[in-house]
Amino acid sequence: MSGEILVLAGTAASIGLVHTLIGPDHYLPFIVMSRARGWSLGKTLWISLLCGLGHVLSSVALGFVGIALGLAVFRLESIESLRGEAAAWLLMAFGLAYLVWGLHRALKKKPHTHAHLHESGARHEHPHSHESGHAHAHGEDGKRSLTPWILFTVFVFGPCEPLIPLIMYPAARHSTSGVVVVAAVFGAVTIATMLGVIAAASWGVSFIRLGTLERYAHAMAGALIVASGLGVRLLGL
Repeated sequence: MSGEILVLAGTAASIGLVHTLIGPDHYLPFIVMSRARGWSLGKTLWISLLCGLGHVLSSVALGFVGIALGLAVFRLESIESLRGEAAAWLLMAFGLAYLVWGLHRALKKKPHTHAHLHESGARHEHPHSHESGHAHAHGEDGKRSLTPWILFTVFVFGPCEPLIPLIMYPAARHSTSGVVVVAAVFGAVTIATMLGVIAAASWGVSFIRLGTLERYAHAMAGALIVASGLGVRLLGL
C-alpha cells in the first residue's frame, strides 16, 4: 500500500469522526427513540448498526457507480446533495408524525376523575386513565414497530458527503485497493463513532426521570428528531 493511500486513509478516518460528531442526525434519533420506546441497549445498537451500514454503503455504491461511468466529482456531489435534501425532509416528516402521535397518546393517557355513587349514598372520585400498561418495544398494539425500518430508509437516503472526493482520488490513479481501503476506513470510523456516542448517551439518558412529563416522552422524541432534521436542512450538519 502506497504512502499516499495511507495518508488518505488517515484523512478519511479523521473526516469520518468529525463528520459524525457534528451531525446530530447520526445519533440523536436513536437516542431519543430508544428512551421513548424502551429499547434495550443491545437493540438500540443493532438498529443503529444497520442504519449506519445503509448510510455508508449507499454512498459507497454511488461512488463505485460514478467511477464505473466516469462521472466527475461535481456530478456525484450534486447527487449526494439531492439525497441529503431528501433525507432531511424524510427525517423531519417522520419526527413531525411521531410528535403528533406522541401528543395524541399523551392526551389519551391524561388522568381524570370519575365519580362513583354507592347505594348508601356515599360518593367518591378516583383518578382514571384510558390507557394502562406501558409502551412495548414491538409497538403499542402488539405488532412489530415500523420505526426501525423508517429510520433505516432515512439513513439509506442520507449521504456521506465527504466520502465521494476521498475515493475519487485513488480511483483516478486506477487503484481499486486504494478505493476499498479509504471507503472501508471512512465507514468503519463513522459507524464506530455513531455506536460509541449512542451507547454513552443512551446509558446516561436512562437515568433521567421525567415524572409527570413521562407520558410526553414520545412527543418530545418526535420534536428532537424534527430539530435534528432542521439542523441538517438549514445548517448543513
